[in-house]
Amino acid sequence: AFGHLLQLAPPQEYGFIGWRRQHLPMLPAKFKLSIRKIKTKDGFVEDPGVRKQLDIIKKLFDEATEIIVATDAGREGELIFRYIYYFLKCKKPFKRLWISSQTDEAIKDGFRNLKPGTDYDTLFNSAHCRSESDWLVGMNATQALSISAGSRSVLSLGRVQTPTLAMICARYIESKNFVPQTFYQIAIQLDKDGQLFRAISIANFKTQPEAQAIFDKVQDVATGFPTGGNITAVEAKPRKEPPPLLHDLSSLQQEANKKNGFTADQTLNLLQNLYESKLVSYPRTGSRYIGDDVFANVPKLISTLTDHPVFANQANFLQTATLNKRSVNAKKVTDHHAILPTGEKPFNLSKDHQAVFDMVAGRMLEAFHQECLKEITKITIESGSVF
Repeated sequence: AFGHLLQLAPPQEYGFIGWRRQHLPMLPAKFKLSIRKIKTKDGFVEDPGVRKQLDIIKKLFDEATEIIVATDAGREGELIFRYIYYFLKCKKPFKRLWISSQTDEAIKDGFRNLKPGTDYDTLFNSAHCRSESDWLVGMNATQALSISAGSRSVLSLGRVQTPTLAMICARYIESKNFVPQTFYQIAIQLDKDGQLFRAISIANFKTQPEAQAIFDKVQDVATGFPTGGNITAVEAKPRKEPPPLLHDLSSLQQEANKKNGFTADQTLNLLQNLYESKLVSYPRTGSRYIGDDVFANVPKLISTLTDHPVFANQANFLQTATLNKRSVNAKKVTDHHAILPTGEKPFNLSKDHQAVFDMVAGRMLEAFHQECLKEITKITIESGSVF
């Protein structure tokens, strides 16, 4: 299959001809499947490529005694297969290949551990529910709004797009109504036994003259502050900072945007290329955790980075260190575990592909590092003001 070959049938296939108020709400007693449509000058017609592919799949189904499902190991991948299976009225038994990596070993291991297809019935039910709810909200709300507005054009509403648009609009209005307020602070440079540090005034000043008056007091060392100020309090607190979690798709997209300016789609496409090149695990994951079974292979993955031009020192250090297990929690793994390198060596990657690969590899090293131990020291100084 190439993507969703089938979709829920449009309203006219249930007898709802035209956009009419009396049809609403459209609630089909049973949803039908139809071949994916493409837009032409004569309207929407069946995609001939999809029809041809379905004919090929039907022929293979008829010849088979058992089917092995190898669509994406996830909710939508399950839906793609089940819709084809039911549309073609196939009754053959099927098993599920569930893998998170395209490496030869991962594929072989997947075939050694095929699962009964029924183990994924609830996953299909979830995808099926999503598909039908998209249809019910999208078709009914779009027609209702378009008819009520008397618009000649389509005013599109959707289960996901409309709440998302509402959040964007709310943030836009919040930003538009924000009234910035100018305030001033004083910064002074201090020296203690050759250690330079910067101190910021605790108070905020509404006007520059008000801040300047305090600043002049600080500069006027003859009035009692020949050493720059008096330390009135020192508070030191130890702090443990845990390592970051492994990447899921969303967190990696955020890092790639921040560091390289990549859009979310760019990052996904680069990741997909790396996945298909057997360099990283399944990219479309929403989990930042791995199970103990995957963790057992992490030392081997780390060892593949000991000659990395950027990460060699960190990888070599972790070879003999106790690995942090903050990202290890099987209960928090969803369809797929967090994104990891596969251990395959990258060669001749483009600059952008290398950047994304390094984010995955670098995050793995960070995630299994020990906690960072810090001491946060707060020093209160009086020098014409409190800093």
